[in-house]
Amino acid sequence: MIQRIQSIFLFLGAVLCFVLFFTDVADTPAPMETSSLFADAQFTLFDDPILLVLFGLAGVLLLVNIFLFNNRKLQMTLSLVAILLVVLGAGYGAFRFFTDVAAGSATPDFGLILPLLAIIFGWLARNNIKKDEKLVRSADRLR
Repeated sequence: MIQRIQSIFLFLGAVLCFVLFFTDVADTPAPMETSSLFADAQFTLFDDPILLVLFGLAGVLLLVNIFLFNNRKLQMTLSLVAILLVVLGAGYGAFRFFTDVAAGSATPDFGLILPLLAIIFGWLARNNIKKDEKLVRSADRLR
């Protein structure tokens, strides 16, 4: 249901995935032409199409997942897939960052913490969905 706490967690996770499109993860003092990520002095999702797809798909899955409250098993599966996509995106982004030539002079920015928060909110939502499923099963047993 929309008023459940897991809906709020799913919404917050989706919002954090979409906010990543408008923030940068790291900055350099000046643009670096030799760097593929920091050619414009900012590391954003738009620097790599794989990051765009992973975080975009995770955000869409988390958002759509809110409206699947009738099918809790599918909801748990999709939230786990979304968490996995965010973890893959964060891992791939970290790999791209640390293998870039400008990584030494880059300073982290606000967008660095957003994938971690999206993972936490996705996990909290999944746990609450699991609690609901357990509650429904126990009520079915009593009937």
